[in-house]
Amino acid sequence: MLRDRSPVHGLERRRLGAVDVLAASVSGAAPSAAMAAVPVIVAASAAGATLWSFVVATVLALLIAGCIARFTRRMAAPGGLYALTAKGLAPGAALACGIALLTGYGLLAAAALAGVSAYVDALLGRLGLTDGRWVPFGVAVLVGGVVALLALRGVRLAARVVLLVESVAITVLVVVFALLLVGGPIPGPGSGVASPGLGGVAAGVLPALAAFIGFEIATTLGAEARRPFRTVPRAVGITAAVAGVLYLFAAHVQVVGFADTPGGLAGEAEPVLVLATARGWAWVPVVLDLGLIMSFLACALATTTALVRVLFSLSRDGVGPAALGRTHRRFRTPHVALAVAMPVVVAALAVPVALGVPLGAVLVTLLTLATSGFLVAYLLVCVAAPVFLHRIGELTWTAVAATAVIAPILVVVLVAFVAQRPILVAVLGAIVVLGVGWWAWLRWRRPAALGGIGVYDETVAADVVGGRIGATEPRARP
Repeated sequence: MLRDRSPVHGLERRRLGAVDVLAASVSGAAPSAAMAAVPVIVAASAAGATLWSFVVATVLALLIAGCIARFTRRMAAPGGLYALTAKGLAPGAALACGIALLTGYGLLAAAALAGVSAYVDALLGRLGLTDGRWVPFGVAVLVGGVVALLALRGVRLAARVVLLVESVAITVLVVVFALLLVGGPIPGPGSGVASPGLGGVAAGVLPALAAFIGFEIATTLGAEARRPFRTVPRAVGITAAVAGVLYLFAAHVQVVGFADTPGGLAGEAEPVLVLATARGWAWVPVVLDLGLIMSFLACALATTTALVRVLFSLSRDGVGPAALGRTHRRFRTPHVALAVAMPVVVAALAVPVALGVPLGAVLVTLLTLATSGFLVAYLLVCVAAPVFLHRIGELTWTAVAATAVIAPILVVVLVAFVAQRPILVAVLGAIVVLGVGWWAWLRWRRPAALGGIGVYDETVAADVVGGRIGATEPRARP
């Protein structure tokens, strides 16, 4: 018997095409920005093994994508990894995943706004127009308002803006890096950089894997995709693969460019600008700034879209405020969740900048905290995958093997990531305390809601009668 109304009613169901869904995940990963910034961070640990660190990180991202696909081929949930984890693990673990996603998406959105502000400020500085902390503050507030407006107006509009902006950003970065590669290495003594071996590869995997965060954003658009059981898992997998290729290309260009300099790539603070300056290409910094502004803008919009859908899902599950589950009557977006979340996202950047904290330090801190949230979510959903398959009678040895490989690695990466950054211990400790308090309150006041979390979309009678695309796809079996 089909329902008359989907549990996620109010969203614009079954309207997004495959390219729109893919664009959201690609923008969430912000590969353009990572291409410019991450290789030198990896090189600081991996040195001559930088490329191998990116290869391993790409394989790990593909394994995570495979674990996610074991859910998304069977269910479409606006809660993303939170709702998926709920179908495999206990409600407490699912709630922990939800908190991790709220931390990850919220702080990544704030970091993206910080990226836009930083590169707008840098661009204006290169043009000799302005400099100072109030420009980043104003840009953060202005761009936050634009992002909120686009996210409110509808998922299709947001997806098309993201697709256009990120496509241009990636094209710009690929052209710049291709030209730098043709230029060859900077002249030097030709000492080269020795590979530190397996230890160096392992050390470089941690920052390399952090470059992939946000690549699973397509999972939050399952209810709004035309054929979610096909397009969502493909989008997540393709994003991991495409991002990996782009990172390898960018890392190769930078490693080759500094192959003959003492210390190699690891000895540079802004390698792309140094390579461009060595060739006399004064136009590259301006073009690079424009490309990175667009990439961060697309990332801010994609992560905000995902953030409000996780809040929407928590509300529909009955474990969050009921108002967050409301949708706009015309635009069919979670407008209340957006109105609550966006000021917090903007404040996470604007307040420290207004207090005089350097914008670069704010950006690094936000990205660091966001990464820890994503690593927790990835670990939980990977552990949940084989349990979910066992519950529905479809467990395979490949699913068990994938989790057996990726879960211990994610534990090690997470522990190493937190251990290297004392600020994470305090912040994550506070989040854990709040999360435990939230869980305890739900156990006391709403045990039924807590036990049934993990809302997902279902085919309804109108889908079949109206002949809508995707209506004949099977429903998930929790």
